Amino acid sequence: MPTATPFEERTAQYEAWFDDNEAAYRAELAALRRLVPSPGDGLEIGVGSARFAAPLGIGVGVDPAAAMLDIARERGVDVVRGVAESLPFGDGTFDTALLVTTICFVDDIPRTLAEAARVLGPDGRLVIGYIDKESPVGARYLEKQSDSPFYREATFVSTEGLVDALEDAGFSEFEFVQTLYDWPGEADGGEPIEPGYGEGSFVAIEATR
Repeated sequence: MPTATPFEERTAQYEAWFDDNEAAYRAELAALRRLVPSPGDGLEIGVGSARFAAPLGIGVGVDPAAAMLDIARERGVDVVRGVAESLPFGDGTFDTALLVTTICFVDDIPRTLAEAARVLGPDGRLVIGYIDKESPVGARYLEKQSDSPFYREATFVSTEGLVDALEDAGFSEFEFVQTLYDWPGEADGGEPIEPGYGEGSFVAIEATR
């Protein structure tokens, strides 16, 4: 099982980001809530400390970082240690599968999406939140990537590339929302939630089959 460094070693720093950038965090939550108003039996893949699963009503989480899972458990989420490419759940178990800022860290995106499709029921939905590398602020994330202990090893994705991978995994219907038009901490006011993609650095996509 991977140690998921630096998420194992810098848990406090990870948690502090959400406290220091509460406006950005709230905007991301609001965007995701547009697509996950009622998750049913939900799974977050790459649950981390359950900053998203808990407020969105996702009851189950999987992550390779044990330190993160300890916090997720305290937030009321049932957790299992594992990786996105080999989910420890049966076929058709969940109504909703959620990945938030996780897709850029997995080793194998096609395998991750195939596993998400496998554990979803016939009418299940996959919701992915991610930094769009082709958005204006996404380009700035790429420039600053080496400065972050978390994003240093990330492989950022474009929306078009992710849609192609989703279609290859059997998904065919998509809905998009976007937010975060300024670098975290630099916005003058609240960040709007808008349909589509291309301008906001944080994009959420709902994919169904």
